[in-house]
Amino acid sequence: MKFKNTQVFNFEGALRGMRNPKNSWAKSDSKCAVDGSYIIGNNDMALAKALIHGGSEHRKFLRQIFVSVDITAPLYWWKEFDTYKIGTVANSTSTMHKLVSSPITIDCFETDDYHENLYKASGYGGMVDEPHRFVSLTIIFLEGLRKQYLETKDKRYWKELIRWLPESWLQTRTVTMNYENLLSICKQRRAHKLNEWSGLDDPTKPNFIAWARTLPYASEFIFQDEVDE
Repeated sequence: MKFKNTQVFNFEGALRGMRNPKNSWAKSDSKCAVDGSYIIGNNDMALAKALIHGGSEHRKFLRQIFVSVDITAPLYWWKEFDTYKIGTVANSTSTMHKLVSSPITIDCFETDDYHENLYKASGYGGMVDEPHRFVSLTIIFLEGLRKQYLETKDKRYWKELIRWLPESWLQTRTVTMNYENLLSICKQRRAHKLNEWSGLDDPTKPNFIAWARTLPYASEFIFQDEVDE
């Protein structure tokens, strides 16, 4: 799993709008730093925290803090991410159009937390002592279908390649969302059994929650409940 090209923007607009309901702009004490970052002052932070505590109907300013990021993740993770349709947009690399354009190798699959010993423990036929052979045969099979399609242009090979492509296949999507989306996602997925979400099994591996914690003012705006605790 990878997170690249992260951009966060519109803190200034979001916090300005946060003060519109009571026309309290004169109390704002936030500013842009020389390096382009946005420094939230004590007055604005106090109001922001109060609105966050007030619930989703009061913290509308979070919906105006936007995030863009390129996420490379396995298909089984993307299926779960697709649950979050409201407020998120994603453009993905096309499995349908680009699957056959490059050789299929082990690097095309999610292996961050791959455990060879589990194959032996599963008692899988004659391959219990050769877990790498099972993985290698899968890749050889898929690469063979890809080559046959390129040579013959027979779409039946392409269809079989799509049919048997494992859920661990890595796909990259450029995702846009906002801090309100992130607050909801992180609250729901913080203790998820998939390491790609929570990092609970191995926090050294890339995961969504760890990435979210790197965003500006994440502890105050996205993980405020942890600060309260």
